[in-house]
Amino acid sequence: MSSQGFTLFDTAVGRCGIAWGAYGILGVQLPERRDSATRARLMRRYPDAAEIPPPPLVQGAIDDIVALLRGEKRDLSAISLDMEGVPPFHRLVYAVARTIPPGTTLSYGDIAARLGDRAAARDVGETMGQNPFPLIVPCHRVLASGGKVGGFSAAGGVTTKLHLLSIEGAQIGDSPTLFEALPLSVRPKGRQARRLAAMRGEGRASTTVPARQK
Repeated sequence: MSSQGFTLFDTAVGRCGIAWGAYGILGVQLPERRDSATRARLMRRYPDAAEIPPPPLVQGAIDDIVALLRGEKRDLSAISLDMEGVPPFHRLVYAVARTIPPGTTLSYGDIAARLGDRAAARDVGETMGQNPFPLIVPCHRVLASGGKVGGFSAAGGVTTKLHLLSIEGAQIGDSPTLFEALPLSVRPKGRQARRLAAMRGEGRASTTVPARQK
């Protein structure tokens, strides 16, 4: 990969984009509402990149992303990333995030603890919000404290994050309820969720995320 380039490609969630450079993947772009918006965002982020066919290593990364978004279990941790310009702390956070398997989650605090400072959870959250490599660095698998979903900077926000988790079969909470059996992207929230739980005599639904063993 000797020059910068980018391309758009079809997935189960829409047309994503990917940019690459001499040392690996520069960034991934989740779908915008229109292809033109996805393309424009990539061009703003990587003004030196030309829209060209991907070389074999990039095509391999694309194939893995497409398979992951079809619901297949794919390990993207071996994909080379071009980290030039990525701050050192961000690199550490992204390295931990890349160890989270599909279908599982960690919290911002969990990642901070693995880096040796649980008080850095807020910094981890901010770093995830600036992730240039979504899916390859799976920031959608990182939740806020207490099982709360947390933010997501891609188009669609939290709805997109929940949809990605649903594709991977992630379970938020310990025990299924009437609505937890549904895909995450369509589960009712707030007052509706509490009403459904009350109808079953369950009280408030659990939002605890089980700790992942090392």
